[in-house]
Amino acid sequence: MPTPAPAAPSRRVALFVTCLVDLVRPAVGFAAVKLLEDAGCTVEVPPLQVCCGQPAYNTGDRATTRAIARQVIDAFEGYDAVVAPSGSCGGMLSHHYPTLFDDDPALKARAEDLASRSHELISFLVDILGVDKVAARFDGTVTYHDSCSGLRELGVKQQPRRLLASIPGLELREMKTPEVCCGFGGTFCVKYPEISNAMVGEKSADIAATGAGTLLAGDLGCLMNMAGKLQREGQGIRVRHVAEVLAGMADRPAIGEPDTGAR
Repeated sequence: MPTPAPAAPSRRVALFVTCLVDLVRPAVGFAAVKLLEDAGCTVEVPPLQVCCGQPAYNTGDRATTRAIARQVIDAFEGYDAVVAPSGSCGGMLSHHYPTLFDDDPALKARAEDLASRSHELISFLVDILGVDKVAARFDGTVTYHDSCSGLRELGVKQQPRRLLASIPGLELREMKTPEVCCGFGGTFCVKYPEISNAMVGEKSADIAATGAGTLLAGDLGCLMNMAGKLQREGQGIRVRHVAEVLAGMADRPAIGEPDTGAR
């Protein structure tokens, strides 16, 4: 009998948890781990990871951003891939880190290496691992918001829709303007609250017009912003990170709902 070919080695993947997932919605991190493990990856969560530095970067504090980036580069050394359930954090690692060290060739090379291994979660599953369906079920209608960084920096658009289409019971109803910013923008919503509120008001109207029962997106900051607006308006639309639905983990309270501990 011919000797069977050896199994392909599992990819050693580091999960970049992100600050908001860690502090506000850990369920997104657990969903990301499940999706990656279901796709055959060995997943680790480096304990020395910190914020990606995007708030400091967006306010022009390059010294603080560089100090943060050095620790992140150290924490994620040696992994086959670094995956974040966030387009904004993924974009920070893959697009902006190398520009921080133009005056330090050694650190710039390490930043470029990290950038080449860094991915947004759903893009990594579809574009790198070739995942085309997930083992989940969701009975209901959803609409999907394209977060700015994931869309414009990383090209995340069709990947989540492709996986959502594989879920029995799920119906996707598109907004008229799914690519329009929700007004969060990280520090933008703090610097320009009136403009931000006007933008999220337009977004909430677009969401409600779909008639969908659940709003999904790939960035927790955007989701928190939209969930807050929808709740203040008295809308009954539930809000979740797309990873929770794809992982079959949409049985817990939605973003902004009280967690009674019941399951």
